[in-house]
Amino acid sequence: MPETKNDYPVLLVENIGVSFGDFHALAGISLKVMPNTIHSLIGPNGAGKTTLFNAISGIRPPNTGTVIFDGAAITRIPAHRRVKHGMARSFQVTNLYPALSVKENIRLAVQARYLSESWVFWRSHRSRREIHDEVRTIMQDVSLEEKQHVNAADLSHGAQRSLEIGMALAGRPKMVCLDEPLAGMGIDDLRTTKELILNLKRKMAVLLIEHNMSVVLSISDRVTVMVQGKKIAEGEPEMIRRDSAVRTAYLGSQA
Repeated sequence: MPETKNDYPVLLVENIGVSFGDFHALAGISLKVMPNTIHSLIGPNGAGKTTLFNAISGIRPPNTGTVIFDGAAITRIPAHRRVKHGMARSFQVTNLYPALSVKENIRLAVQARYLSESWVFWRSHRSRREIHDEVRTIMQDVSLEEKQHVNAADLSHGAQRSLEIGMALAGRPKMVCLDEPLAGMGIDDLRTTKELILNLKRKMAVLLIEHNMSVVLSISDRVTVMVQGKKIAEGEPEMIRRDSAVRTAYLGSQA
């Protein structure tokens, strides 16, 4: 049977090393993320997870190694150009326009793809039917259509996270990197955001950093475990759950 595009990783990271002076934050990390999967990075604080995210997304280029995304070498490409390649990212701290509504936040993110429209504030979005339709679809995808006229500042923490993910989706990514999207959430928001992340993989790959182990082990297709800048294990969630080294280093009683 001939290979299809889904047989190839959307992200291939090879021997990534990041140093800050004499401190080696990452030492030879390699991983691959397949299309339409959820790949989670776990590990204790200081393991290097966010540093790896920064190297992958272009915030902090690695000292050594390569990053290949959708078949293209992007190791030295800046973050804003990686968005055009189809990579999106959310951060630990939400990055929204608090005084604008849900609809306005997402509309600005969608318009950013249109060079002639990205900062045209005075023209009604109804004059661009495709933008209007896409904004509505994204609001539906992240379950925020009923709150479309609510200012971002007035949303719950979970709804703000959903809005940030919606803004990332406006770039039509092939992969989205989510950095602790469940942090600080209550039960209801957690359940909603978990379902949102699960639904994302129907359209794209998801690279996830998350400390909620019950969620990670229930939604991930593959898990990479990091400790002190190194990868100590990788595999399907059940294998990770049973790995004695992982339990000793990180999971403990949570497994």
